[in-house]
Amino acid sequence: MTSRARIARLEEIGKLLLEVKLAELHRAAEARRRSLEQLEALAMRPAEDLDPVTAAQTELRYQRWAEARRAEIDLLLARQTVDWMKAQAAARQAFGKTEALRLLRNRLR
Repeated sequence: MTSRARIARLEEIGKLLLEVKLAELHRAAEARRRSLEQLEALAMRPAEDLDPVTAAQTELRYQRWAEARRAEIDLLLARQTVDWMKAQAAARQAFGKTEALRLLRNRLR
């Protein structure tokens, strides 16, 4: 197998690896986006059809529940952000390797 053929084969493998890393990045970004949407959805909308006392009690109960839920989502979001950042770094590295092989192949022509 010639050097050109080896480089071409390595480039194909690099492209496949890049596709895998980009898919992982997409999954991590999507999971993180969903968590951010869940946090946003916890904003309470005031009840318009309740008397003031019941509305205040309802709001207090909801805020207690929402704070606990926010804490859970924040922990999940922190893990997802780390995963997303790692996936970005892995995708960048795979892209760099693929580009280096492409440039090397072009030089060998």
